[in-house]
Amino acid sequence: MAEKKQNNKKKVTTNKRSVIQRYLFIVLGVLLFTAAIVYKMVQLTVVQADAWNDKAGQILERVEPIPAERGKILADDGTVLAANMYFYHARVDWLSEAVKRDTVPDLLPALADSMAVFEPSRTKEQWLQYLSEGFQRVTREGDARKAGAKRGLTKEKMDSMGWPRSNHAFPLLRRQLTHSEFKRLMTFPLFSLYGRHLLYPDRVYKRSKPYGSMASRSIGTVQEKDHKIVGKQGLEASLDSLLRGTPGRSKQIQVTYNIIKATDVPPVDGYDITTTINVWMQDIVETELYKMCHETGAQWGTAVLMEVATGEIKAISNLELNPAISDDYIEGSNNAVLGFEPGSVMKPISMLVALEDSITVGGIPVGNIDQPIPTGSSWTYANSVIRDPHGGVALSPRQIIETSSNIGMSKIITSKYNNHPDGFRQRLVELGFFEPLNCGIASARTPKFPKLGDKIWDRVSLSRMSFGYTTEIPPLCTLAFYNAIANDGKYVRPQLIKRLSRAGQPDSIVPTTMIRKRLCSPENARKLRIMLHDVVWGSRGTARKWLQDDRVHIAGKTGTAYNIEPGTNTYGSRKRLAFCGFFPYENPKYSCIVLMLGANRGAAASSGMVLKNIALRMYARGMLGDNPTYARTDGTRPNDDRPTTHASLHADANKRLVKAVGGSASRHITTPEQPANGQGKVPNVVGLSAREAVARIEQAGLVARIQGRGSVVRQSVTPGTPVERGAAVTLSLGI
Repeated sequence: MAEKKQNNKKKVTTNKRSVIQRYLFIVLGVLLFTAAIVYKMVQLTVVQADAWNDKAGQILERVEPIPAERGKILADDGTVLAANMYFYHARVDWLSEAVKRDTVPDLLPALADSMAVFEPSRTKEQWLQYLSEGFQRVTREGDARKAGAKRGLTKEKMDSMGWPRSNHAFPLLRRQLTHSEFKRLMTFPLFSLYGRHLLYPDRVYKRSKPYGSMASRSIGTVQEKDHKIVGKQGLEASLDSLLRGTPGRSKQIQVTYNIIKATDVPPVDGYDITTTINVWMQDIVETELYKMCHETGAQWGTAVLMEVATGEIKAISNLELNPAISDDYIEGSNNAVLGFEPGSVMKPISMLVALEDSITVGGIPVGNIDQPIPTGSSWTYANSVIRDPHGGVALSPRQIIETSSNIGMSKIITSKYNNHPDGFRQRLVELGFFEPLNCGIASARTPKFPKLGDKIWDRVSLSRMSFGYTTEIPPLCTLAFYNAIANDGKYVRPQLIKRLSRAGQPDSIVPTTMIRKRLCSPENARKLRIMLHDVVWGSRGTARKWLQDDRVHIAGKTGTAYNIEPGTNTYGSRKRLAFCGFFPYENPKYSCIVLMLGANRGAAASSGMVLKNIALRMYARGMLGDNPTYARTDGTRPNDDRPTTHASLHADANKRLVKAVGGSASRHITTPEQPANGQGKVPNVVGLSAREAVARIEQAGLVARIQGRGSVVRQSVTPGTPVERGAAVTLSLGI
């Protein structure tokens, strides 16, 4: 018994010693850890204090730029033509831990049904297959990765072994989505259940043009340079310093538990630039130019519409054949500001010089525009023969412009400048013809005329200059000259910029400016208007067969010039066909120039018809100050005399649409046919875009009035009711 007590006592002593040893070991460990902390603290706060203070100072002194918001480019009514917008790539995370996998297969059919409506490029069945295969593949690959991780394999090891990668960013759609489109996706089955745990966006910030190609070349493009967005073409380039604003500056500040970024100097956003572009006029110009390019097979076409009194460019369009789709057109180079040999549209400019200089030919004053001047059909000047298919034995100055006589124009100019060939160019310099337009369009050129000496070939060049060869004149410069003729001689500068604003508040207004206070006397401007009126309405006018219409009197001049083929420096078989003029003749409100290359018709039948159709559509919409009337003496519709019918236009457009989108067919909303007696039916345009709706309303012989923005949600006249010619239909638009 005593021995047992002794053993127990030894055992207690041994356990006590063991506990004390363990306690001492723990205390020693705590002391060593504390000592290490104290050592490190002393080292950081005392030994290395200066180094760490310097590092903290560097962080607090770090300055980062804050980008400024690039300004918007707006139409004349404030409609956005170009602006910064956020777009989204929709990604699906099938491996999200918040998603219950067993619920996904049951919800995929409903999601596929919604996606087929949202993105009809796939049917419901195709969407279900795409989503199901994606879900199964991603989850299978994700499970394989998890199993590999449990076996101790690293991500890098699995990658090197060729294991499938788990995809936490499964692409739902290849295209970018707008904010409203992404919000709509979030309401679909499955996505509405799991929200951002399943569907999340990758946000992309870029410059957007809500109206697509409308006036795209004039609006311009941007590019990224040195991590900044800068203008590349058009207004974006010429006004880049105003649009891009001034970057701000941020700095780091210390708060209680952190260092945060705070604004030191706030950014100054760029100016919003309101242009003179009118979206409705732009739509008319683009549509008519596009139609004529297709009808005539032109290589390219350009058209500019300008307000006579102010010089505001209301519409500008540049179309050229798409190299990827040979029978369709895209927004191309801005030919409106590039130099070309103008052809006979130069003759009124030469005639203006003759009137202002009071030139006489054989003692006959040119100012007496009805007195004939001997011309003939062939004339030799400076050993060079000029032939004139439009000539006659004698032509008055009016008839020289009316018939587009090369001989008549050459005789007038050379009678004054024969002894000083360069005097003609110098006279145009005095008139301001070569001054930069500074209209706001980047890369706009000025006219090029060769400096002439006293040699025989200089005199040959002088004679050819008078009727539009051996020169390069941008169409916009020609238009400005014709605009002055329509404006009683006031030489207004074309302008594309109306005002600047910031944060919705006007900052600067760009006033109407003059290149010259007066290009010519009002009397000479009146005489030139008469001559240009004769081109369309005279018995021998070169445009009489095509451009006469009692609703809108057009005055202008045709012009044709052979094109110098690229790389050859010789004239080819293709022609540039131009028409420049103004309307209405009685009280000119708008001037317009149209230039086309390679059209299979004459200048009046191609470029002139574009201008005529623009004028008629503007008249129909009440843009010329008159109430439209669609009545005609022969009872036909305004468009009945066009070479191509609406049916053939649709067939051609449908063919191009099918080719472009790769489908087998397109849906066409049929326009009710209009009987010969005019008792047609009002079309149903609800759901169409404003552009399509206005076209269909006007085709029915009605006048469209627009309210709001977006697509048509209501129309004031019930579809199917009989058409009353000239009646107005109010179209309410909504998003």
